[in-house]
Formats: sequence, structure tokens, C-alpha cells
Amino acid sequence: PVLQIHWGGGTPNYLEIRQVEFLWETINRYFSVDANAEVSIEINPRYINRDYINSLRSIGFNRISFGIQDFDPQVQLAVNRIQPEKMLFDAMDWIKQSNFSSVNVDLIYGLPYQNLQGFQETLTKTIALDPDRIVVFNFAYVPWMKPVQKKIDPTTLPTAQEKLDIMKMTIEQLTSHQYLFIGMDHFAKHNDELAIAQVNGTLKRNFQGYTTHAETELFGFGITAISMLDNAYSQNYKDLKHYYQSVEMGAVPISKGIQLTPDDMIRRDVIMSIMSHFCLRKLEIEAKYHINFDQYFHEELLELGRLERDGLVNLFADEIQVTDIGRLLVRNIACHFDAYSKMKESKFSRTI
Repeated sequence: PVLQIHWGGGTPNYLEIRQVEFLWETINRYFSVDANAEVSIEINPRYINRDYINSLRSIGFNRISFGIQDFDPQVQLAVNRIQPEKMLFDAMDWIKQSNFSSVNVDLIYGLPYQNLQGFQETLTKTIALDPDRIVVFNFAYVPWMKPVQKKIDPTTLPTAQEKLDIMKMTIEQLTSHQYLFIGMDHFAKHNDELAIAQVNGTLKRNFQGYTTHAETELFGFGITAISMLDNAYSQNYKDLKHYYQSVEMGAVPISKGIQLTPDDMIRRDVIMSIMSHFCLRKLEIEAKYHINFDQYFHEELLELGRLERDGLVNLFADEIQVTDIGRLLVRNIACHFDAYSKMKESKFSRTI
């Protein structure tokens, strides 16, 4: 049976309720959806009302997520995302009155005109919203990949050190207000499934974020969607022309796929363990893949030795532990086990 369904990748609530109902009926016609499945949807607060939220709950959605980014009007204007404070609080009121089982909000740090004091005010207002989960994303300024970002004046962006200070403050403020720091960018209330999974050591991560169902295979539908199977990944076409051509021909609209090698699978488990638990037990990898960890990752361990001297990790005979300060740079630490990554210590600031 299907255990999780997530409607995302943009703004699904551009669809009218009758269209949402049609898609939901189609899903249930072709798939066996578990009675206790998590069914989540991303919404844009600018395009909803109370009736729309009530209808989503009646259809079968039980989890909901929306982006705040930042409460500061100047920041919102700079990223063309104007969302008055009242709009966000109204949206949360409607969601809670409709009895969704979980509400997630997204914040982004590293945006134009952000600073420590301003983001602290955003966190205070976010805490007042009282969501179950808060995800704090790092804004990736990559104008060479996303031409629309060329409109951003780079001098208005916070520096790498300022971003690091913002993230440290975020951790301190949220963990002092009933939220547990999950992984590298998630925060959840202590009774949330993600928090419980981290405490129990069962938390996993996939390309969408942290999950309690990483053992399931992930099938992506729609333009650009990514599917993740046990030993393979695939992605659908990113443009409508080729996507529609494939569908009309009765073909699966996959533009590319990757078959994982044994080395890929080993490294995936190592990276996911570090990102999920800030700890790697060598014996678990050795037992699963029948390797000698220290020999297999000899070069990587030498690189981590430099990070240990910087206070980011602690290396033991049977374990690798990420320190508290290292948690802020866990993506950079894990990248040392990524055979395809070109990012080294000299490029740390680009991912902060």
C-alpha cells in the first residue's frame, strides 16, 4: 500500500477544488492507499481561503505545508513574495480549525536585506504561529543556474559569517521554545514523529528532506518529478513539450535515470547516517556491505582528520561523531564521502 503522498513541487493550490478532487479520485483508482497514510500538500497562503482549506481536509489531506520565507516586508519585496503578517496568521487559524494532524512552515535565510535582528523577529512570529515543524532552508544564490536571480543585487545578501550567525541564533531560539533540532535544517516539536524517530535512531533522509518512511520506494509524477528506488533514480522531463510528447505516446516521461553502483549505495548510507544522526557507526556499514571501513575510506578519513582539528568532528576507532559546531556544517562534512562532489574545504562558504 501507499504510505505517504505529497503534493508539492510548486503551488498545488493553483488548482480548483474540483481538480484536486479529480486527481485524488484518480490516485485512489490506481493505487491502494493505506488507511493511515500521510497525505500532505504544499499551499501558497496568497491563494487560499477558509473554504479551500476545509475542502482539502474533507478530501483526505491530513498534513499541510506553506512557505513564510521571512516576515520582513523589505525582504519579501526583494524576493517578490509579499505576504502580510495577517495573511499568514489567518492561514494558520484556518488550518488548525480544520484539524490537520501536522502543519509545517518553511523559512529561508540568506535572502537580500536579511540580518540577525530581523530574522530573530521572524522567528519570534513563527513561534507564535505554533507550527508542528519548521524547516529553515539556506538560500542558494546561483545566478549562473537560475537567471532570475540575476535581478538580485549581491551586495544586499548577508555574508557567509552573517548566515552562520543567523543559523546559530535560529537553533538557540527554536530549541529554547519546545522544538528539537532535527538533522541539518528541520525543527520539530518533541512529540512529532520526526523528533521521536531521531531519538530512536530511525530517522532517515531522502532528497525531499527527513522522513520516517525511508524504507519505502518513492515514485514521482508530473513534470521534473524524481523517483527514488532501492538502487536507481530517475527524473521526468523538465519541459512541457517533451513531457507531453512522452505521455501522448503512452511512454513514461523519464528524461534520465541513474543505476547506482555498489560504491554509490555504500556512500549513500554513510552520507545519510551522518546527515540524519550526526554519527556514523562503522560496524553497521561493515556488516551490511562486507568491507573494512577504514581501508575503504582511507582518503576520506585523512580529510576528516583536518576537520577534527577544526573541532567539527570527533573520530573514534568505531565511530565518527559530528560536534555541536559541526552540525552547522554537516552538509560540508558529509560531502567528503561524495565521490561526485567537487566541493572541498575552500568552498565551504558557498553552502553556508
